Amino acid sequence: MKYHYLSGVLAMTLTAALTITACSDVDNPTITAVVNYPAVADAVNPGTATPAVLTTVNGVPINNGGFGSSIVADPADASVFYMLTDRGPNIDGTTANSKVFAVPSFTPQIGKFRLRNGQLTLERIIELKNSDGVKITGLPNPVNQGGTGETAYDVSGKVLSTSVDGLDSEGLAIASDGTFWISDEYGPHIVHVDANGRTIERINPFGSGTGGRKIPLVFATRRPNRGMEGLTLTPDGKTLVGIMQFPLYNPSSAAISGSLVTRILTFDIATGATQQFVYLIERANLQAISEITAITNTTFLVIERDGEYGTEATKSTVFKRVYKIDLSGATDISDPNNSANGKLYGGKTVEELKTAAALQTNGITPVTKTLVLDLMTDVSPVYPHDKAEGIYLINPSLLAVSNDDDFGVTGTGTYTSKKLPDGSVDKNRVYFVPLKTPVR
Repeated sequence: MKYHYLSGVLAMTLTAALTITACSDVDNPTITAVVNYPAVADAVNPGTATPAVLTTVNGVPINNGGFGSSIVADPADASVFYMLTDRGPNIDGTTANSKVFAVPSFTPQIGKFRLRNGQLTLERIIELKNSDGVKITGLPNPVNQGGTGETAYDVSGKVLSTSVDGLDSEGLAIASDGTFWISDEYGPHIVHVDANGRTIERINPFGSGTGGRKIPLVFATRRPNRGMEGLTLTPDGKTLVGIMQFPLYNPSSAAISGSLVTRILTFDIATGATQQFVYLIERANLQAISEITAITNTTFLVIERDGEYGTEATKSTVFKRVYKIDLSGATDISDPNNSANGKLYGGKTVEELKTAAALQTNGITPVTKTLVLDLMTDVSPVYPHDKAEGIYLINPSLLAVSNDDDFGVTGTGTYTSKKLPDGSVDKNRVYFVPLKTPVR
């Protein structure tokens, strides 16, 4: 890899020979490719430097766009990346817990992008479908089937129906057979889809998905719009590892106020067996965790963030950091009875324990974590986006970071263009950031 730092910052295009080799707990076959990784690559449509426009609302273009909630590389082609949208373009409504959907029929999708000439060019869109092959939407789920209590409206103020198949997709993993695993913020659901986006299996706490397998009931207490934000697959291909964005509202929002306790779930693909571990976020007021990506079968990178834009003036206070974590030695907090609030400690939920000291008192060891990257100091010019949401480890010294551009819109009740501090409309970009110390 050829790069250099200027005051600790990437200053030129990267040229990397990507080599993945088998080792004691990494069972992937050897893949070797030479790819030129720019410091930053825009995600673009073929033949244009801009994304397509889905529609306009009051003269405001709604871009498609929307990719960046998660990013993974093709296991057989180092120049290809798959990027995920969330549920579609929406903004907060003017009433509590409401959302205004610009395109209610929007289908959450995976974009296949190829890195070429310093840009990520969209080659294919994979729309997500239910098990019957019918395209799904991102509309909220019904009560007791993943519903968050949100009311969805269209731009004319009409209340929209719920959808049992609806997904607010956030986490993405790709298997060696070309199928995908996706996690979301509703149920939370974990969905296995084939290479064309058709559902193979849908797993959630309620058993309302296909296949009949479940994840523990306690995950249904997730805070609305703060579900299973990150998902990765261990290098041996055997285990899914998902991480919640925020402490569960377990047993309630008030009871866990100030809690740093967030849960990691492991799911054995062959057997359906699960384990749970505690991850301590750095501050209780963060948007919290955006993604997890595997290093080995037991070590991972996790990104924590706030919701602020980065500028030279604010970079000392804006929070967007990547940590290396290790599950080895952490306490499995699974509840053998699978109760609605999970295993209790002294009559309290794990989230009610709130801090490292209280966890220790109750015999709980969280995962270890070590800072490996600060996007506000290790990227130049300063990282400007509010939502650093996707990370993927290309090799032990190089990390890809994608942003969620929210389809280029924001607002409360009224759609407006989402603009960065420099006045430009936010769009999907991938930053290729070298790590000062290899993580493996």
